Amino acid sequence: MLKFPHVLRPGRVGLVHATRPCPIQTSFIRQLPERSLRFFADGSSKSPTKPTIPLEPRPRPGFLRRPLLVAKYTSYFVLSATAGVLALGAGIFIHDAFTYTDKNVDRVPVLPLALHPEHGGPKNLPVVDALLGDVEDEEARKLNEKPRLVIVGAGWGAVSILQNLSLGEYHVTVVAAETFTTFTPLLPSAAVGTVQVRSLIEPVRKIIARLRGQLICGKATDLVMSERLLEVETLASDGRPQRIYLPYDKLVIAVGSVSSTHGVPGLQHCFQLKTISDAQAIRRRILDNFETASLPTTTPEERKRLLSFVVCGGGPTGVETAAEIYDFCQEDIMNYFPKICRKEVSIHVIQSREHILNTYSEAISKYAEAKFRRDKVDLITSARVQSVYPDRVVYTVRDPDGTIVEHGIPTNFVLWSTGIAMNPFTKRVSNLLPNQVHKKAIEVDAHLRVKGAPLGDVYAIGDCATIETSVVSHIMELVAEADKDKNGKIEFDEFELMVCRIKQRIPMAESHLKKVRILFDLYDSDADNSLTLNELCLLLEEIGNKITALPATAQVASQQGKYLSQKFNKLAAKREVLEANGVKDLDEAISGPFRYKHLGSLAYIGNAAVFDLGQLSVMGGLIAMYAWRSVYWSEQVSARTRALLMIDWIIRGVWGRDLSRL
Repeated sequence: MLKFPHVLRPGRVGLVHATRPCPIQTSFIRQLPERSLRFFADGSSKSPTKPTIPLEPRPRPGFLRRPLLVAKYTSYFVLSATAGVLALGAGIFIHDAFTYTDKNVDRVPVLPLALHPEHGGPKNLPVVDALLGDVEDEEARKLNEKPRLVIVGAGWGAVSILQNLSLGEYHVTVVAAETFTTFTPLLPSAAVGTVQVRSLIEPVRKIIARLRGQLICGKATDLVMSERLLEVETLASDGRPQRIYLPYDKLVIAVGSVSSTHGVPGLQHCFQLKTISDAQAIRRRILDNFETASLPTTTPEERKRLLSFVVCGGGPTGVETAAEIYDFCQEDIMNYFPKICRKEVSIHVIQSREHILNTYSEAISKYAEAKFRRDKVDLITSARVQSVYPDRVVYTVRDPDGTIVEHGIPTNFVLWSTGIAMNPFTKRVSNLLPNQVHKKAIEVDAHLRVKGAPLGDVYAIGDCATIETSVVSHIMELVAEADKDKNGKIEFDEFELMVCRIKQRIPMAESHLKKVRILFDLYDSDADNSLTLNELCLLLEEIGNKITALPATAQVASQQGKYLSQKFNKLAAKREVLEANGVKDLDEAISGPFRYKHLGSLAYIGNAAVFDLGQLSVMGGLIAMYAWRSVYWSEQVSARTRALLMIDWIIRGVWGRDLSRL
């Protein structure tokens, strides 16, 4: 047998070839048969084989790792986003397909009084005791037996009631001049096309659908409290006005207000900004001014007048409108109109107080003024508008020496935004009641009941109402309750009882009644530890003068509407028990007085925003502006308006504002 000392060991073949091959061994191995070679290469089946060590893949270069990782996760994101978009699109199409249904309506029951109302009331008008949808199904029949709640208006307060009222407790009817509710804080944005007007409105019928409520499109004109009849003016089929009576068990007046004129002549030449129609009219005038100013036939003097924008009023509405006009000029006029049109633009804000946004903190007012000065917006403070003409505004200022000087601004656009006043229906209700002495709104008590109206029948909320602040008008009632010994004087222990009663009647007086002992001693002029009626009258009058009325804002109206809806819900649940026990004042029995909680004020000042949160003031640029948008976006009435509003902001950022005149 031949011996091959190096080759017969299975593990040494690779070692021999890998190091220094022997020519004799190599030539001999080549002469061996193929089977023997496989034997020497693989080894004997009886001899154990050594495990092979796997070779590691060659590492990729370092500069390729990060791009490959980014590409990997980017592809994941793109694929998942594509799948999400496709799934969403498929869902939308599937939902759309199911909306096309065939619904047949046969034999709808209608009450005879709904088709042929009877006449009655002081003016012998049709009395709408029944509406067309009162008995159309079983749920409507049950609601027809419930107390009739009539809400006049479709603003913030009315919508808040409708959103928080319990289903099935009241037969709800809304009387409104428009068929939609408007998100008023964004009207300045709609006036220049930053958002579309469709994004700010929600149909009233969609809001009241949850309550199975009814809508009467018309204007309230009069009120017959003795018969619980509301007079409403609507349009007949031939377009002529007609009037009807609408019965109610509870009436809520939420009709808002109009702008105060302050006796200034020529306001018919001004724009206001309270409705969608106002925003559309302002937008048309602004675009018309720029189109006319861009014509070569327009003289330089006329071009300056056309591009002069005057805002009368330095409150939130006036400031935000001026800021929106400035943004419109910077972001759209600069790009699509002749540059001279942007150069000739001038924006003027006339404010009667020393600062704009004077209801905000001093830091916010100064920040807004500095921002306007940087933007070259002309701020005219401590000035009063004397008159408005078709081609100019005349105002006066007082010089340091006390001389009143008159100035004029040539213009073709004037926005009037200074204070509020009663609308015709609010004024009519106020004139019907002898104890209504407020000149700007209907006076209500702490439970939002109209003073002088039958108890628990008529309520008023929002801009058309103001909560009473006069304490001295209740002096006789307070003395009768607190004077236990009936000696005509109020001792300190009796005064403490009176203070508790005042806090219940007028909660806004609480902050002025904290240090009771000091207050008592201050007005106890003869130091006999008692207050005479004269001393008490002076004390209560001073407290009333210190109380500040609630501002006419959407925040106040919304909280008042929520308060009333919760009160009505409790009243519906406990009415039978309370009436069985002979309780007369149901409002005080089921809930406390209305308490306003200020959540802060905010305003847009041109790619920046300010927040007044009481003890904290926030001012900033784009971050604050996005926070301002987020707040208003979250306060929208429905998901539909939220989606439309978001789309409008995206369109403005990508393609700019719509410059079409519609």
